[in-house]
Amino acid sequence: MVRVYKSKIDLWLGALLWLSIVMCFIPLVSVIPAGTKGEIAMAIITLLVGAGIPLWLMLTTCYILSDTNLLVKSGPFRWQLALKDIHHVAPTRNPLSSPALSLDRLKIDYGHYQSLMISPKNKTEFMQDLEARCLAVKG
Repeated sequence: MVRVYKSKIDLWLGALLWLSIVMCFIPLVSVIPAGTKGEIAMAIITLLVGAGIPLWLMLTTCYILSDTNLLVKSGPFRWQLALKDIHHVAPTRNPLSSPALSLDRLKIDYGHYQSLMISPKNKTEFMQDLEARCLAVKG
């Protein structure tokens, strides 16, 4: 059975992402009245990229558990981890870049010295589900 876990979003990060989205409208609004076609085109590109990427990240960051894999999705990025390769999971507040929209994270160690940090909204339920699936795979 496949389960999808949405990312928890910290209030400060959600506010920052929404602020960046709103701020991308300013160039467009300021050049529409008297801007040239080139200036308007640049403002539209700024809006699409500057607002599109944060929105894409907020709407798509999730963690999909299947019977054999953990698929991590965040905007244009994807990671697929075989459950049999996961050897340690621990809570962390490490602020390094990761597919997590909260500092309330889980660090997943897998493979040979590889790790990934995620922030499922319901961390306890995710951990229980992941542990049960990993035990079933490693049997």
